[in-house]
Amino acid sequence: MAGGTRSALTREAVLDAAAGLVKRYGPNALTMRRLAAELGTAVTSIYWHVGGREALLDALVERTVAELGEIRPSGRTPEQRVAGVARDLRRQLHDHPHLVALVHERGLTERMFLPAQRVLVREAHAAGLRGARAAEFVRAVQFQVVGHVLVERNRERAPVQCPGEEELWSAEAAGDDPALARALARPVDTERLFVTAVRALVRSLLAPALPTRPSDSAG
Repeated sequence: MAGGTRSALTREAVLDAAAGLVKRYGPNALTMRRLAAELGTAVTSIYWHVGGREALLDALVERTVAELGEIRPSGRTPEQRVAGVARDLRRQLHDHPHLVALVHERGLTERMFLPAQRVLVREAHAAGLRGARAAEFVRAVQFQVVGHVLVERNRERAPVQCPGEEELWSAEAAGDDPALARALARPVDTERLFVTAVRALVRSLLAPALPTRPSDSAG
């Protein structure tokens, strides 16, 4: 690859490989030599395409911010649209923890969330929320997403629990609700729990702004 490195290799390919290394091993594992080995090229070729390591990290941060900015709402109702935005934001944060940490370390966390906040502002305005109530709505949804992701990450990295929930929740512990004990003893469905919590939050925040319709109470 040495003879035609510059023409065969692209900046996007370098960033893809760098993002992959960061995702698998963390930012500290990203060295120019390791990246060159991953791509099967010379270190000088990496420098030619993206500059030094700091410039490479800046480019990864910019791309991560841009990807979070691509979140778009979908759905017929405000509740569905906001829940969709929340799901997309959660997925991005959950799937790229090291890249998100890199953004945070470089002091760009607020900028990273700005595009999603703007989407939520538009949805809040469309639902009739204005001013402080709209701001509270935006932050409540954002904090719900971030908090859920942090809890998920902590559970994933925690050591095996002894005793576990399946042992702690017996029929006796649940009193007269054995079905509750069985449910709490099962592994957590984090996706379902997240959607349930977000929908409940959004519904409560939008309730004063939305007219009551027969179809709403039926759902």
